[in-house]
Amino acid sequence: MKPLGPIPAGFSAIDGELAIAGRKASALAAEHGTPLFVYDAGLLTARVGALRAAMPARLALHYAVKANPFGPLLAHMAGLVDGFDIASGGELEIVCTAQIDPVRVSFAGPGKRDAELAAAIAAGVTLNLESAREAERALEIGGKLGVTPRLAIRVNPDFDLKGSGMKMGGGAKQFGIDAAKVPELARRIIAAGCEWRGFHIFAGSQALDAAAIIDTQAQTLDLAARLAEETGAALPKCNLGGGFGIPYFPGDVPVDIAAIGAALGERFAVLPDVLAGTAFCIELGRYLVGEAGVYLTRIVDRKESHGEIFLVTDGGLHHQLAASGNFGTVVRRNYPSAIATRFGAAVEEEASVVGCLCTPLDRLADKGGFPRADEGDLVAVFCAGAYGASASPMLFLGQGPATEILIQPIH
Repeated sequence: MKPLGPIPAGFSAIDGELAIAGRKASALAAEHGTPLFVYDAGLLTARVGALRAAMPARLALHYAVKANPFGPLLAHMAGLVDGFDIASGGELEIVCTAQIDPVRVSFAGPGKRDAELAAAIAAGVTLNLESAREAERALEIGGKLGVTPRLAIRVNPDFDLKGSGMKMGGGAKQFGIDAAKVPELARRIIAAGCEWRGFHIFAGSQALDAAAIIDTQAQTLDLAARLAEETGAALPKCNLGGGFGIPYFPGDVPVDIAAIGAALGERFAVLPDVLAGTAFCIELGRYLVGEAGVYLTRIVDRKESHGEIFLVTDGGLHHQLAASGNFGTVVRRNYPSAIATRFGAAVEEEASVVGCLCTPLDRLADKGGFPRADEGDLVAVFCAGAYGASASPMLFLGQGPATEILIQPIH
């Protein structure tokens, strides 16, 4: 029997069923159908509030839209965070549809097309430049539009975030501009008359080791100060990146945000003069929204094969690619999951939860310990608020998307 990941805090049981924001899973499924993503607005609010309490007051909080671009969720986050980070022209359209002021938005990512650059410049979005050529294109497009572009430089640092699930800096990368080349480019675009917006330094993501994050933030501040000195211009803003992870797998523990906030506060108290007037932010995606989401899928068949039990659901990897182990994990481990209609009941059997796709990759839980479940029961996959619906191949085999809902807590 393989262990399941830890179920996040904030969920309870009503009459032996999983409750999300005070509503029974079966009631939500009856109203909206399955498969279904449910996002708890109360948990989103609580997570941002706890993070603000832990971090220095000087630090702004940005939401990375790629984690979850669902419109109602974005609208809710707009009242909680200070800014938004996007990675495509499509995400720019999404934030504008959510009536988020583009001035609050920054745009990173390699391979920005001319139409995307033009739309961002016209809207007043800050572009985090990924190459010298992208800088020239942005200046040319701004000139044609008669709009002064708001430009920052994404820096490829000489270090990465130790223990991160995905390394975004250090060594040869398609992301950002090598640190040694940054001052010259910064002077070039400042001289060209852009609105200079500073640096974006992102070293990695999905880290649970507070000491590693503290060390990376310290290196980031040192690098920002050095590059600003070499540029010879005031640094208006510095995006320190993100990297805060959430527990997905057995043995994972939550990142210690209190320790990170205390260490960052100490560094802010002794910043060099070149950073005295700099505005700082961090950008987080999964840390803000991941644990607030649950994926509900209904068991449509229970079968036995060579002595193993398979719970076959109407969902699968086309909605929850990461939970199936096919989103970058080297060794497949089980996400937190449960039988939602028997939430908290004792383990009675070993079973694998599989989806409806014609591929053996479609497995949401592998030989996990569950109470007995039958046709009609609901399975809940937790940590589904980030990189779920929008990061999965929903059109695979013509299955189509799952329904998504944001619900407010019942008071």
